[in-house]
Parts: sequence; structure tokens; C-alpha cells
Amino acid sequence: MPESVGQPSGWCSWATSSLEMRRYHDHEWGIPTADDRHLFEKICLEAFQCGLSWATVLSRRDRLREVFANFEANDLVRFTDADLEHIANDPSIIRHRGKIAAVVVNARACLDLVAETGSLASYLWSFAVRDEIEPEGLSPPALSEESTKLSKDLKKRGWTFVGPTTMYALMQSVGMVNDHDCACPCRRISSQARSSFDWSLAAGNRRKVLTRREMI
Repeated sequence: MPESVGQPSGWCSWATSSLEMRRYHDHEWGIPTADDRHLFEKICLEAFQCGLSWATVLSRRDRLREVFANFEANDLVRFTDADLEHIANDPSIIRHRGKIAAVVVNARACLDLVAETGSLASYLWSFAVRDEIEPEGLSPPALSEESTKLSKDLKKRGWTFVGPTTMYALMQSVGMVNDHDCACPCRRISSQARSSFDWSLAAGNRRKVLTRREMI
């Protein structure tokens, strides 16, 4: 059972359930990246999280990297049905056949996207939110206008398991938005990292959280 770290004052509440979660929160979540391999891995891991907790995915991340060729798209497109069947029988990963197949499907779509746009980073960051808005309420939103647009465009390009909520979780994790709690010490760290990031990759649009009515 993971060791609890309690809930120190100010930290995002989701980050205090274990030391592993705390390390992820403090050193990864909300830090911008333009590395294509890392971004593709994050998309895949967020897809695996669908219906599960991030702690479940994080505890299996190392093994997922092992079985999926470190999420190198060029290697993944060579995976066969037999490879995927072998992975699906591995008890140390998340054995959801749809999500497993999506890794290879999305790897193919990723290479097509890179051939068209130049890089996964330049494509994703064109949906990023440059202006930082202090969160309202007790928790950040589940999706945004940008994540909905990103999801829709990826689906048109053949990607799977990339719904708007999943894409918003991606945007949070890779610093495309800063959703650390206002009192969280890591909000300032994320803000500083975003300030020094190469925003020539991004569109610089302002976030607009969708209401239920706007989504209908």
C-alpha cells in the first residue's frame, strides 16, 4: 500500500495520497514540455486513465513504458496483433484491449500528424492557454473550449481515446494550462516554467470553460 504523505497546507489535495503522487505533482505536473516522445506518452497514459485514478496509471507507468517501446511512435507502428495480444495478457499493466490497441492506432496517426505539421509539440501547443486564470471554486474544470477543439480535431485525424476531458487532463499535466491550486507552492513553479517556455509553438488563446448548456 502506498505511503500516505498527509495533506500539507496549500498543496493540491490530489497530490497527497502517496509519496509517488507527491513526487509527480511536485516535479512533473504542470511543467511545460515540447518533447514529442514525452507528449505522445502523456496522451497514451491519459487514455489509460479513462475510468481509473491517476495513481493506478502512475504505479504502472514504468511497465507500460517497457511493453510499449518507451512510447516511441516509430517503433510502435511495427507492433503486430500478436504483440498486442501478448501485452493484453500481462497482469502488471492495465489490461484494457481498447486502450492497448489505441496506443498503436495513435502512433500511426501521430506520424501522419508530424509529417503534416512538423512536430506533435507544435500541433498540441497551438491549442494551449497562455494567459493564466486563477481557478474558481474548489477544483479546476473537467474540460475547456480548447480541449474540446483539440479532441474533435484529433478524432478527425484518426486518434482514439482522446475525449475532451482526457485532453484537458493532458493539457494540465504538460503545462498547457496552470491548474495548481492558488495556494499550492507549485503554482508559482509552473507559472515560471510557462513564462520561460517557447510560446512561439502556441496560439496564445485565452481559456473558456464550457458550461453544460454550451456543450449541448
